[in-house]
Amino acid sequence: MPIINISLTGRPDAALSARVAGEITEITAKQLRKDPTITAVAVSYIDPQHWFAGGKSLAEHGSNTFWLDIKVVDGTNTKLELEAYLKALFEAFDRLLGGVHEESYAFVHEVPAAAYGYGGKTQEFRFISGRLKAA
Repeated sequence: MPIINISLTGRPDAALSARVAGEITEITAKQLRKDPTITAVAVSYIDPQHWFAGGKSLAEHGSNTFWLDIKVVDGTNTKLELEAYLKALFEAFDRLLGGVHEESYAFVHEVPAAAYGYGGKTQEFRFISGRLKAA
């Protein structure tokens, strides 16, 4: 886990989606210590004529943009890790998309372990089960 939703300006491009998913998964593993084998990434595209920043479309700006929304368990990362993560994301998207507008966004949701999970089990359950097995 986590789940990462990414919106990009442009037309759907499977090759770009694969590059984005791979690089963002790698950055998430490195900066936030999240297991890449259970990281999910969904990429969607929005026509730049329908995405606006400062009252002008991205087509008018002649630039690209992104919105990244990631959910992680609260308390698992420090402020410094989150800061490094955001910096790495912006650098990656600038490389991947070129000409990224400054008003591109990333949002890290820190959610309670009891309210977040996969495979029908919460992260809190997994933590407690792991501690009991280690005891």
